[in-house]
Amino acid sequence: MIRMIKVKLLVSLCVLAAFTSFVRAADFNIIKYGAVGDGVTLNTNAIQRAIDECYKSGGGSVIFPEGKFLSGTIVIKDNVTISFQKNAVLLGSIDLKDYKNIDPFTEGLGIDVGWALLVAVDAKNIGVTGEGTIDGQGSAIKAKHILTDTRPEGQRWGMRPFLLRIVRCTGVNVKGVTLKYAGAWTSHYFQSRQINIENVKIQSVGVAHNDGIGIDGCQDVVIKDCDVVSGDDALVFKTTSSKMACKNIVVTGLRLKSNQAGIKMGTESMAAFENIKISNCHIYETRNGGIKLLTVDGAHLRNIEISDITMEEVRTPMLFRLGSRLSVFRKDADTKQQTGTFENVVIKNVKVKASADAQLMPPTGILITGIPGHYITGLTLENIEISLAGGGTAAHGRQAVPEAIDQYPEVKTFGPRVPAYGIWARHVKGLKLINVKFNLSGNDLRPALVCEDGSDLEVNNWNLPDTKGGESIIRLENVKTALVKNVTVKGRAKALVRVEGTASTNVKVIGNKSSGISKELEIIKK
Repeated sequence: MIRMIKVKLLVSLCVLAAFTSFVRAADFNIIKYGAVGDGVTLNTNAIQRAIDECYKSGGGSVIFPEGKFLSGTIVIKDNVTISFQKNAVLLGSIDLKDYKNIDPFTEGLGIDVGWALLVAVDAKNIGVTGEGTIDGQGSAIKAKHILTDTRPEGQRWGMRPFLLRIVRCTGVNVKGVTLKYAGAWTSHYFQSRQINIENVKIQSVGVAHNDGIGIDGCQDVVIKDCDVVSGDDALVFKTTSSKMACKNIVVTGLRLKSNQAGIKMGTESMAAFENIKISNCHIYETRNGGIKLLTVDGAHLRNIEISDITMEEVRTPMLFRLGSRLSVFRKDADTKQQTGTFENVVIKNVKVKASADAQLMPPTGILITGIPGHYITGLTLENIEISLAGGGTAAHGRQAVPEAIDQYPEVKTFGPRVPAYGIWARHVKGLKLINVKFNLSGNDLRPALVCEDGSDLEVNNWNLPDTKGGESIIRLENVKTALVKNVTVKGRAKALVRVEGTASTNVKVIGNKSSGISKELEIIKK
């Protein structure tokens, strides 16, 4: 299956190359159309005239020379590339009346959004390139906005503009530019195809909802060598419409820092996420997750491979969630769906230093959970090493975790803690956990692994730290068919594997090294 994904993605790269070669018939310098780069003059009309003339002539480059060009919403058209020279800045107006919402929709928290500074809708062969900067002045927009809008922040933020918005476009090239300080999401690509995002630098913090790169129902996408520092999720995949999947996507060579997640799929999740490959990325100092794969609104999440990832000072390294919130985001075009699926996902070659200060305390490395009757299926975690703080007590090891079937999918949803320090898994089938190592700074009396309501579980070649006094190293509750082999345990506990629940059957324990363990397999019939 992974080989099939690679073939499809290679085809996508070839298609992408064909669509990202732009014919530049002429250059259109915005100065010639009346733009003034003093950071004060509003240049919306002058810039739009340059774009319109470029479009009418058959296409080319609209040139931003050195200077600060203040503007409201401007619209890119067919065969137009916005080209920023060195020290050129497109500066967003701080007055909300200067912005337009050309394609309105409702995001995952129920807020109407879609206003933007630089936007393209139903366009072909477009680009945003060069050595310059797009600066949304998000904090200044907010400061002015709240002087007259006294609603709570959670209700008013949606009127603030995205920085870059690409809607139903084909052949998109975003390369070399710096994106700074959006009023809301930094860059949002919706139902578009043949997208290339390369060497983009994002520094977007200061107000809420500053997502970095947002891919929403797009196909044939390449993202590489970008550096993202964002207030919200750094790289996020969404499907706010059921009409078009996130599909055939390659991501490589990213550095990601965020006040939320580093890599995320699915808080808005109506259409599928499939054939996506992410590799060679560094995630650091994220405060709400490293890798989070979620489907809660009916999407099929499948055929995903994430590999060769390093993480440093990340709160809760991984969350995998299949839920049943079943929200609708474009209510004039979509209806409520059935619960989706989560299958055939591979995460491999990941090394993590987790933050000692996590959303759930004491910290846990990985959370995996479906819902009753809907299982996360065929998830493989291979070559994983996570360093954690430890600190769990025996009571923590018996923490009940809410199902939260229809809730917003976040780590904190399952708090205040989970009963395993390493991996907690619930409602899973065909879960494979291979070559896994945990390091602990302090003793933890919780099991390294707790699996509840599972089948066909494989635990193979684990290396576990020196813990003392725990009830068990691994606990299986109502698990049918499990193999635990080649586990090396340095510490001491009453049992290596403790099996509970009347539905538990066919648990095999083979070839483990656990000299400090009183009993290799303990079966509790209750």
